[in-house]
Amino acid sequence: MLRSLPLRRRMTIAVALAVAVAVALSAAVAYVAVRDQLISEVDGQLQDQSTFGLFPGRGGGRGEGPPRVGTLPARRGGPTPFVQVLDTDGNVLGQIGPESAPLPVDGRARDVAAGVGPDFFSDADVSGTHIRMLTTRAPSGFSALGHPIGAVQYARSLEGADAVLDRLQLILSLVILGGVALAVLLGRLVSRNVVAPIAQVTEAARHIAATEDLGRRIHVETHDEIGELAQHFNAMLDTLERSVAAQRQLVADASHELRTPITSLRTNIEVLAESEALPADERAQLLEDVEEQTTELGMLVADLIELARGDEPRSETEDVRLDHLVNESLTRARRHAPKVHFEAVLSPAVVEGTRERLTRAVNNLLDNAAKHSPEGGVVEVVADVHGLRVRDHGTGVDPEDLPHLFDRFYRGASSRGRPGSGLGLAIVRQVAEQHGGSVRAANASGGGAEFVLELPATVPAAMDSSLTR
Repeated sequence: MLRSLPLRRRMTIAVALAVAVAVALSAAVAYVAVRDQLISEVDGQLQDQSTFGLFPGRGGGRGEGPPRVGTLPARRGGPTPFVQVLDTDGNVLGQIGPESAPLPVDGRARDVAAGVGPDFFSDADVSGTHIRMLTTRAPSGFSALGHPIGAVQYARSLEGADAVLDRLQLILSLVILGGVALAVLLGRLVSRNVVAPIAQVTEAARHIAATEDLGRRIHVETHDEIGELAQHFNAMLDTLERSVAAQRQLVADASHELRTPITSLRTNIEVLAESEALPADERAQLLEDVEEQTTELGMLVADLIELARGDEPRSETEDVRLDHLVNESLTRARRHAPKVHFEAVLSPAVVEGTRERLTRAVNNLLDNAAKHSPEGGVVEVVADVHGLRVRDHGTGVDPEDLPHLFDRFYRGASSRGRPGSGLGLAIVRQVAEQHGGSVRAANASGGGAEFVLELPATVPAAMDSSLTR
């Protein structure tokens, strides 16, 4: 039933109940403590009366006449209103003191009179008066009216204590009611403060769903769990906003980059379709151009798809032997660039990641090095626990191009005359960041460029020997 109520109301009820229970328990403890204290005082007065009042000195007063009642000093509670004497069989021999109804005699009182039971305190109602009673064994040798005295019952009225407890109960009831009212108020205030950030999150989510405005943020100054929720929500919006911006930029860049090859391809196709009388050599050249443009267009689309896939959440990862993966990529690179010599030193290293994405990054670095290497040039490849280093011996990179090498669709001055989409190095950076690493480029001493792909790698448990190829 409570689950169907709004969170704020449930929190109000929970806080009110908690405070009400705490106040009620405190009131109950206070009531019991005061009651026990009052009863303890009455018990002490009865105990003093039993010691002082009926058998003063405990050594005299033996005889056949009625027993005398000693006077209890005022500082010790004053005289006892009720006293009742029992014989050894538990029969009432008489009452001493002010006139009153007989005090109750039960089995325990008879046991005390017979000398087989201990003294005890008890409560009773006598003629509508609430009393506290002490039943105690009489000293041996005392008698009254020709019967030995077995026990004496001393009683005091609890009307004064009951009056105090009644007033205390009224006060505590008012305190409980006030506490409940205060608890409800505090519950409303607490729930309002706690739920307010959640309401902001709800309103922000509703606003974003209605307007697609990802710039909305939640301003929460608290540092508790609710504040942490708001911070994570803002972080999620930041990530989502960057992702959407990257997607929009990708679409804009793709549309721009696709326009030129598509236009050129359409033009060549139109020329081929309308010029059936073209010389054979010109027609062959047009067909070759169409094939090259189709290949470049396919590469561009494939790279665009790879970039789009990279923006998706990471799939399941596995432990990948980086040295084995690079060795496989080297086989591919040698096949694609037979006029370039690849020299590799591969040390055992394990990277936790997605094999397909890591393979694409390594292939792109090797292809890039081969593309910028002269015929017969050497590409040096080193793979170890620090990651992958690829160096070519080409013309190097223009210093002005270095900061932009890993931007999408960026092509440096030395690359504009070569085939390519301008997305290969951007994919490398994307893969590196997805795996908790980074990539950087620099001009190597002695000529050429060096690319370093840093990845969090470890040495495998069962180490293989290094591969030098």
